[in-house]
Amino acid sequence: MVRLKHRYLLVTFLYPMSPTGSATKDPLPGIVQFNQPSSDQLTVPLLIKAVKDGVAELFGDYGVGVVSTSLQVKYLSPATSTAIIRTPRAHYQLVWAALTFITRLPKPINQPCVVQIMRVSGTIRKSEEEVIKRAKATILRAQETTIR
Repeated sequence: MVRLKHRYLLVTFLYPMSPTGSATKDPLPGIVQFNQPSSDQLTVPLLIKAVKDGVAELFGDYGVGVVSTSLQVKYLSPATSTAIIRTPRAHYQLVWAALTFITRLPKPINQPCVVQIMRVSGTIRKSEEEVIKRAKATILRAQETTIR
């Protein structure tokens, strides 16, 4: 029996504009504005659909076929705008490319965003450790900018 190997992509959603669509004229510091929470409407099925649509657009039926067998969202936190996505090891580049080309969240949310791949890992444990490390660093940077 062959063991299926996976890669885990740590994904962060950044929002260059406020949810109302206006430019960043808020009194919030830039680090807080870009790392704002995602909408509660961002769900696991919606994220999977967005990834599959992106793979289909870039790589066609072949891409969807090889990726959809083991594509899963293992962790999604709208509060921190992060997600951990499991993909097949041989084809994780297809998912990475599809995520990179997402510029707007799908229909019920319909908000401009930038999807940033923060880490590619062979184990979910290392991805989880990276999520915690980056959340702490973001909080510290936000505190430093608000004190000044």
